[in-house]
This record gives sequence, structure tokens and C-alpha cells, in this order.
Amino acid sequence: MVKITDDYSNNQSTFEKAAIKVPTYNDKDVAKKTLATPHWVHFGGGNLFRAFHAAIASHLIDAGKADTGVIVAETYDNAVVSDIYGKYDHRILRVITKADGTQDRELFGSVAKAIYAGPATVDASGFETLKAIFEKDSLQVVSFSITEKGYHLQNGAGDYFSPVARDLENGPAKPENNMSLLVSLLFERFNANATPITLMSTDNFSQNGDKLKDSVLTIAKVWKERGFVGQDFIDYLTDHKKVAFPLSMIDRITPNPSETISDSLKKDNFEDAEILHTTKGTNIAAFTNTEEAHYLVVEDDFPNGRPAFEADGVIMTDRDTVNAADEMKVTTCLNPLHTALAIYGSILGFKSISSELQDADLVALIKQIGYVEGLPVVKNPKVINPQKFIDELVTKRLPNPYIPDTPQRIATDTSQKLSVRYGVTIQHYVDDANRDPKSLNFIPLVIGTWLRYLMGINDKGETFEPSPDPMFEDLHKQVAGFKLGDSNVDVHDAVKSILSNKGIFGLDLYAAGLGDKVEEYFKQMLAGKGTIVKTLKDALATKGQKTA
Repeated sequence: MVKITDDYSNNQSTFEKAAIKVPTYNDKDVAKKTLATPHWVHFGGGNLFRAFHAAIASHLIDAGKADTGVIVAETYDNAVVSDIYGKYDHRILRVITKADGTQDRELFGSVAKAIYAGPATVDASGFETLKAIFEKDSLQVVSFSITEKGYHLQNGAGDYFSPVARDLENGPAKPENNMSLLVSLLFERFNANATPITLMSTDNFSQNGDKLKDSVLTIAKVWKERGFVGQDFIDYLTDHKKVAFPLSMIDRITPNPSETISDSLKKDNFEDAEILHTTKGTNIAAFTNTEEAHYLVVEDDFPNGRPAFEADGVIMTDRDTVNAADEMKVTTCLNPLHTALAIYGSILGFKSISSELQDADLVALIKQIGYVEGLPVVKNPKVINPQKFIDELVTKRLPNPYIPDTPQRIATDTSQKLSVRYGVTIQHYVDDANRDPKSLNFIPLVIGTWLRYLMGINDKGETFEPSPDPMFEDLHKQVAGFKLGDSNVDVHDAVKSILSNKGIFGLDLYAAGLGDKVEEYFKQMLAGKGTIVKTLKDALATKGQKTA
């Protein structure tokens, strides 16, 4: 048996028997140096960090490109710190799962320390530890993978969340919210030495660095108004040469730890393969499983220097290129295909994305959306080839049965995603005098299928549970009155307020010339049982074009 905490330097053969690659460096020495002269702090100690960021740090140390690792600040779940990082000596076992069933296993010792930095009103110890780290001139980068919600300060009504409101009232002394915590730490750095620093969001949403900056400045400016900080602190935060907020595009499917992977590790005598399910709903383990493909494109804006990220495949570039890479992914080459599979998979009863890729019609559908309708209008970021990106997605990434992702998960909040995932491409057709949006067939088909999805009736005529969506109840009411067999009914009055809603699509689909086409697809799918599949087959047969 081999434990993750075993001495990998002197017992390398035991790790080799479990097919685990080990570092060449001594993790204890790296940790000691990191704590003395920290260069990199990361907020969010979850599975994406463990599979991606920790790997970058480890590889740079292995290659002699760095001699310090990462300090992790976990603001959500204390159990992650105590029962994972603490229990396993801050080591991580990454398992890359390939479509052919093989695995690459690698041990990382690049995390020097994990700190729980929850509300300082409850336990200020983590906050105090981070203060000392932020005061050090050596600190260059603070990165984030805390999900998009982690940046939000207000609810849908525009009111500050209660912890944020209390922080704004009480000032930087004992912050509760993670953004308030960050601004408090920056204030400590400003007061200590005002040394430059980069705050690098690597969360998976567009304009992530700008959103981070907005949250930081919102808190800081209210604190200034209330006398907690001075204008000189605001000047520090807004000085591009002092505090940078680069944009990034990140792409790596990293689901929760898999029982299948746990079982395979146990069979190879790896002892620490149990999955922790915390009381806060976190699923995490000593190991993390992820896909082979990965992309990280970062705006190269680091006024206090940075690790040599490019030495481990990170694409360091300018702001416009990051924006282009992000738009390529979310409007053409990945997210629109994912959403199509999510809608169809949910309404047709598929339980995994990989199983949908065994359906020839669904594969043909996403190829039409990606290659035929999307690629002609996407802006090529140059650093990633859009067509090759789709090739890899369709042939390797999505069909991988060892990445346990579901259409139901991806279908969450669909109404909030359509303006980016389809509206942008439609707008490109509208704006191009040489293109006609009416030539689009399969994006309108997916939107028509989404209307059918909103009924909550699957292709067998049975009810199913749509994924959570903040607009679902209102949207459902507008189509709930239709029944299968209503193919001759006039759907226009019921759906016009949906299809003309610029808040959903980013534009009026009728003004773009597509509203009637969407209505027609929807009517075809009301004809009876099995008509969702039939409408797709008919569209592919009559309107599909040759694809790669």
C-alpha cells in the first residue's frame, strides 16, 4: 500500500507501482521557502485549483523555473483545509482521465500552506496569517477560482448581501465577505509598503478581471466615504502600475472526484482514495480527476513580476487576444455546443454528455452549430485555432466517458446564458452586410427546442424536472398551456414576448429575421411524441451542410 503522505523521494518505487509520477523536488524545502518569501497566493482550494494551478506551480519547480509554490486561501469550507490539505500534508494526486480509459497520475507538493479565511468575526486567525503574507514585498500574484458568484456583492434586487452590508458598515477590521477580506488585505499591503501586486481571476466567465476590479473598488470607495480609508488607498488600487487586474480565459473540465477513479486507485493499492462529502456540500478528495485538454490564456500584466507561467503552457498575451479567445470559446467553439447538448440531453433523458456523443444526430447538430454557423463569424484569437479547438472538443473531450458531466448540470440557468452562447453569433450575422441571419438553421432549432424544454414534457410525452433557472417559472407559464398534438395551433402570441426579449437573447429574434423560424420548429415539436427527434432528423436531412 502507498499513502499520499509517504516519503516519495526515498520510496519512489512504491509510487511507481501505483503508476504515480512524483516530483523531483523536496516539498518540505519548497514550503519553507514559500512561507519565507511568498510569490503566489490562490483563493479557492477546490478541484480546479488542485488539477490546474497546483500543477503549473509544481511543474515550474520541477523544471527549475521557480523555487516557491502556492499558499491557498479557502474562504468557503473549513473542512477542505483541515480534512484534505491538513490531513494529506498539502499534497495533491492528480488523475488525468483519457477517452481510451487510461490514466496519467501525478503527485504535486507545490502547496506550501492552506489557510481557512472565513469570516473574521468568527475566527480571525486565517485573516491575521494572510495579513502577514500580503505585507511581504515578495508577493507577486493573487489568483482566484471562487466561481462567478464569489464576486457578487448584491442580489438581483440590487441590495447588498447581508455580510457585505455589515462589512461596508464596519470597515476593514473584521471582514465577513471574501471580497471584503481581499480589500482589507490590500489595505494592509498599502499601509505596509504599497508594493505592486497582480490580482488574477481565473474563474470561468467573461471579463473576469474587470468584475474583480469592480468588486474591489466598490468596497474600497464605500469605505472611503465612511472614513475607513483615504483617497490615497483608492489611488493605489486604481494605479495600473500598482495593482493590476488582468483578464483570463480558462478551460478545463474538472468534475467532482469520481467513485470510478477512487476504485481504480484502490485497486492499485493507493490508500487515500476516499471521497470527502462535507457538511457544506463540497466533494473533494486527496485526488482530483480531470481531462487531458486544458487552456489558460492570461493578459500579461504583472507590475511586481510573476512566475514563468508560459514555461508550463499558459498563453501570456495582450488584453485583446484574451477577449478574442474568450469569445471564441463561449460564443462559438464550446459553450454553444454544450448548451445544445444540455437542452437535448435533458429532454431526451440522457444522463451524461459522453453518452450523447454516441448519438449521430446530436453529434451532427453540434457540428452544424460549431463548424457551419459559428466558425465563419468567430474572431480568430491566433493563439488557439478555433477549428482545431472544435475538432478536439467533438472527437476527444466531449466523448470521454471518464469525465462524469451531465446535461442536467449544464442546463442550469440556461436563460442567463443564451445571449452570449447564441445571441452574439446571431448579431454577427446581422452586422455583416454579406451575411443573412435567416440562413441560420440550427441555432434557431436549439432555441425552438428550448421552448419545448420549458414545457417540462419530454419526447415521450412524460413530465421531467428541468434544471434550476431564475426565469423558469415565468417562462414555463407562457408555454405550459400547449399539449402534444397541437401542431396546428398558433404559438406566436404565447412565445413572442420570449423571442423578442433582448434580456434573454441580446437582441429581438423577430427583428433579426429568426423569430418565425423558431416558432415553426417549436410547432413541429408539438405534433406528438417523438417529434423532437423527428424535427432534428428532418432538419439535418434537409438543411444540414457538410462539416469537418
